[in-house]
Amino acid sequence: MNFNLFYENSLFVIIATSFFAVVGWSWRKTKPYTLPQPLPSWFGAWFITVQIGGIGLPLLGLLGGIWKGYLEVVTILVSYFLILVLQILTESLSLRWFRSTVFVMVPYIYLPYRLWQLTEGLMLLNPIDESIWVRSLLLGEIVLWTANYALDLSQLPRLFQWSLPTSNS
Repeated sequence: MNFNLFYENSLFVIIATSFFAVVGWSWRKTKPYTLPQPLPSWFGAWFITVQIGGIGLPLLGLLGGIWKGYLEVVTILVSYFLILVLQILTESLSLRWFRSTVFVMVPYIYLPYRLWQLTEGLMLLNPIDESIWVRSLLLGEIVLWTANYALDLSQLPRLFQWSLPTSNS
């Protein structure tokens, strides 16, 4: 088992959680944050895409790794799921419990780390012929989460409810 992944993930969780705690405390006097409504029409389709691509396919990969006895695959995907669950938990707590603007920042911290995890996973795999399916899965996840990150960035004005100045022309 690769203990470096455990240490890297632990360090990331400590730093990210500390960051969110400090920022949340610093911004404690801002008005409670709520998601802008209504959600965009494309949101449902994208949410399902991320559920299938970001959870379903890696779960199948994890089960395949367990079934075939590939310890590297299991280690990489368990690490992936642990950080993904922590991101979802952090988003839920910051939005629903604390109603904090920290919610908006969570993906900007977690997604680059997830991309790092997936890239590192590609490097950790043994170069065996049977790992092509895992390499394809990890590359697909990198594409999915990079697209998700770009989408998150494009939604910043909407999430913060920034309005464009109107011209009197």
